[in-house]
Amino acid sequence: MRTIQFREAVCEAMSEEMRRDASVYLMGEEVAEYNGAYKASKGMLDEFGADRVIDTPIAELGFGGIGVGSTMTGCRPIVEYMTFNFSLVGIDQIINNAAKIRQMSGGQFPCPIVFRGPTASAGQLGATHSQAFENWFANTPGLKVIVPSNPYDAKGLLKAAIRDNDPVIFMESEQMYGDKGEVPDGEYVLPIGVADIKREGTDVTIVSFGKIIKEAYKAADELEKDGISCEIIDLRTVRPMDHKTIMDSVKKTNRLVILEEAWPFGNVATEITYQVQEQVFDYLDAPIIKINTADTPAPYSPVLLEEWLPNSGDVIKAVKKVMYK
Repeated sequence: MRTIQFREAVCEAMSEEMRRDASVYLMGEEVAEYNGAYKASKGMLDEFGADRVIDTPIAELGFGGIGVGSTMTGCRPIVEYMTFNFSLVGIDQIINNAAKIRQMSGGQFPCPIVFRGPTASAGQLGATHSQAFENWFANTPGLKVIVPSNPYDAKGLLKAAIRDNDPVIFMESEQMYGDKGEVPDGEYVLPIGVADIKREGTDVTIVSFGKIIKEAYKAADELEKDGISCEIIDLRTVRPMDHKTIMDSVKKTNRLVILEEAWPFGNVATEITYQVQEQVFDYLDAPIIKINTADTPAPYSPVLLEEWLPNSGDVIKAVKKVMYK
């Protein structure tokens, strides 16, 4: 096993799949000459050339549509957005074309495309660069939504996404690109739609995904000092969601806290809450608590931003509440 950065894991996944399959190509803003806005495509232009690593204008609607159209000619594009906040400019191509073309064509046109880039907040970037969009895209039949939290998962899941015959939304974080983790030397691919229990526990289940899960780890370490054992589930894939892993854990711990970096209304945590109360209500010994950002656009002030984001203290408070402590 090697220890590499998140950005290197992403780059390896794309490069390995491009070597494996000549129909795979990458395009987006600054992916080629600049080696990627976050250096996640470093060296790829030199290896694959300008026909397969393509710098685009700042026109998400345009290059998103080109990517979708190219799938109908046998290509498997990877479309990088500098941030998913910018995907709103091209969301018509994602929702009305990529997600629906298989059904609208009567199965004649699969759409093997990956839309990838950072989601949610990344420090002092202000309201228009700090929104989480996982629940937006997960609301759309036809799309798969992946949000990895570490280099190992990122590489294995991105390879799976590129090989998938349906459109995949692959969401990263600007604040994770420098994170380091162990990644195998050899070939591996992780299954889409399978959550991972990152920490075994007996007293309470914490479900999370993406970079905010780090706050759950910090909270679990502190809670362990008080004799509270937390089981932490990393969803990894928001859609399709691994309900079984969540339900089995809740049956064991009888308590659930959900940590998500998103606005409180109609988010992924809301869906999990509904599914748990429908499927395993009788196992719950306390009401479910979901932890989200404040219900406002992201502030620019670092003091306000710290208050806006969920943190480990919020998780500790929620866990103690469901434990009646």
